Amino acid sequence: MPFSPSPRARSGPRRRSLLAVAPAALALAGCTGGDSGRPAGDGQPAADRARARAARDSEALAERYDAVIAARPGLAGRLRPLREEVVRHARALGGGRKASPSASPSASVSSSASPSPSAVVPDNDKDTLAGLATAEKELADRRAKALGGVPGELARLLASVAAAGAVHVYLLTEGDA
Repeated sequence: MPFSPSPRARSGPRRRSLLAVAPAALALAGCTGGDSGRPAGDGQPAADRARARAARDSEALAERYDAVIAARPGLAGRLRPLREEVVRHARALGGGRKASPSASPSASVSSSASPSPSAVVPDNDKDTLAGLATAEKELADRRAKALGGVPGELARLLASVAAAGAVHVYLLTEGDA
């Protein structure tokens, strides 16, 4: 017995017409390969924004190290190598204009017109180191969370910098740097 089509008329679009229109609809919706990662109206790719944000975060952390070194010179020997690493991270991420390895701590601290809340240094070494460790940990955690939204090379760089931040946390809390 042959299959006979239904006497009622189909309502809605047919599969062929949907397949023909889908590519045009995707192009109009902005789902093309060339602009992936860009929100509508923004000329800068998401990876560039993530890299710039990570560089700014490293620069801010270097400034925090500068503030601590200026306020607690007894910790300078322990903190300078960590600060230099943070500056290298900022440069690797494309930053490094505000934080340079040769900048003196007093010049970096005095160059900012209004100190940030993170520049307040506790009265004792233990709390000072704990504050730096907390800042390093928060930054490393943020970078680890950002890995999924960036392309391969930047993801590897952020992962490396996040791992270095985790080591800094250890050195600030338990190690003898």
